Order: sequence, then structure tokens, then C-alpha cells
Amino acid sequence: MTATDMTATDVTGAGATGATADAGDTSRTTDARMLTEAVTRLRRALRVSIRTDYPWEQLPMAQVELLQVLAERSPARVSDLAARRHLAASTVSGLIGQMTTAGLVARTTDPDDRRASAVTLTDRGRAQLDAWTEAHERRLDAALATLDEDERAAVRTALPALFRLAERLGDVAD
Repeated sequence: MTATDMTATDVTGAGATGATADAGDTSRTTDARMLTEAVTRLRRALRVSIRTDYPWEQLPMAQVELLQVLAERSPARVSDLAARRHLAASTVSGLIGQMTTAGLVARTTDPDDRRASAVTLTDRGRAQLDAWTEAHERRLDAALATLDEDERAAVRTALPALFRLAERLGDVAD
């Protein structure tokens, strides 16, 4: 079954999530459930296809997210990165340690507080993030090209609402 063949029944049926529901039972078929299934399938398919097409791509998503934050605002303190990603400072510190070893980021003294350190994105980190972004865009472009114009238009139309939804989910986490 292709993604375009999927219906609400497919999402609630045993084949998609392991839940058991009658084909006529739409009470459990919610927008949230369908969106969860769609996002899960998209992330999994993209991750698998990227690693198949680009075997060099092994950057963990947590590191990608930190690189993305640093690309927007660098330098940044570990505590600021942790707050922006809703992670424990110790978790971010460990990730930054790994990324420093890999040459993706550098730790320097915070110019505003010499007792603290700041993390900056290195040229190598920016290049890795750019390669990651370009690989994902190429893969998505290829997949989007397989959709008909109405399906591509539906995806484009949904994008602003999906961005607002992501913002609202971030607001809830704050």
C-alpha cells in the first residue's frame, strides 16, 4: 500500500499500529493519531533512505538539532542550547563533547562571562550540517516529484499549518 492509498481505517487498523479496530470504528481515528502515524512514517522512511543513499550520513538527530540551533545563533552557552532543545544541560554537554571531538563545534570562553564557556559552530560543523540538509532536500525533492500536482499542492498548502503546529507544541513544552 502506498501512502496515497492510506485511509483513516489503515491508521487505526492492526496493520499500521497494532491496534485492533473495526473498519467502521472511526471514534478512535483522530487527526492527532493520523498525524502521528504520518510523521512517524515520514521520519523512518527519510532516515532509512538517507542512510541507504548516503552511507556517510551517520549524524545523530540530537547533534543535527544542536548544529541547527548554532547555525541560527552562535556562540551559545550549553545552558541556552539545553533550554532551546528542552534537554538537560548534562545531556547537551555530553553531545557537545562528542561534537567537539568530531570537530563540528568549538568551546571558547564566553565573552560576557569569562567563567562560562560558549559553543560555536566550526566550518566543519557548518559543512556537515549543509551536507545533511542538502541530502535530505534531494531525497524529499525526489519523493515529492513522484506525487501528482494535486498532492504536491496539498503538501504545500499544509506547510504553514504544520509550522504553526510545531510552534504550538513548542509552546506547550515551555
